Amino acid sequence: MTLEPFGARLRRAMDTRGPLCVGIDPHASLLADWGLPDTIDGLERFTRTVVEALADRVAVLKPQSAFFERFGSRGIAVLEQAVADSREAGALVLMDAKRGDIGSTMAAYAATYLDPSSPLFSDAVTVSPYLGYGSLRPALELARESGTGMFVLALTSNPEGAEVQHAVRADGASVAATMLNHLRAENADAAPMGSFGAVVGATLGGSLGAARADLDINGPLLAPGIGAQGATAADLPKVFGAAVRDVVPNVSRGVLRHGPDVTALRTSAERFAAEVREAVSAADPAAG
Repeated sequence: MTLEPFGARLRRAMDTRGPLCVGIDPHASLLADWGLPDTIDGLERFTRTVVEALADRVAVLKPQSAFFERFGSRGIAVLEQAVADSREAGALVLMDAKRGDIGSTMAAYAATYLDPSSPLFSDAVTVSPYLGYGSLRPALELARESGTGMFVLALTSNPEGAEVQHAVRADGASVAATMLNHLRAENADAAPMGSFGAVVGATLGGSLGAARADLDINGPLLAPGIGAQGATAADLPKVFGAAVRDVVPNVSRGVLRHGPDVTALRTSAERFAAEVREAVSAADPAAG
């Protein structure tokens, strides 16, 4: 089975459902806030509620694999069901797994998330390029074959990331700029948008500096940090400049804290999506 390229599907979903990705992050403290036990039953109830509330209306749902893996095989079973139910309801699923390895191991990770025969088959996956961008080649090839996508860690919002991502190579380019350049090449000639994106923190603001010019990769930019981490929709044009139309803002706690009330979850997600759409349209009238 080969799908329409992920970039085209994502562009359509963002244009019709609003430009928003909501994380599914069932960490212990959030389960407690919902009045749920930190058990497999609590995990299942939390996940089912989020999917039922949002999968038929948001563009992207992003389950964080680690929060399911910690429950072992039963947690993975909940994740499998969430992926299937979300995709059936029309949401694109971005598996937040941040996998990165070499050779046959990277190929196995790719098959786990990007092979249509896998029970965890998702529309896209997050990956780490810090064994060298070329180590991602098995996943890149399978993504092209299956019509799926990838988001490569490039300029993350955690302070520790700078020691690697801002390091400068012998040719004068930063590591992050090198990753963005690779992605630009992957997305060359794709329309309406390439399928290979980058993770760039919405909280980076002025710290991007000259790197802002590298963000136009003709592909999506996953932007964590909206909501609880301090960034707002209004910050997006300032952070991303001309690439703002391709930004996929990620909100997790900002939406999930309104659960377990389904109506409140929906209202919060719709509010964030409307704010992002307004900010993007103001910066780029053609996007409205």
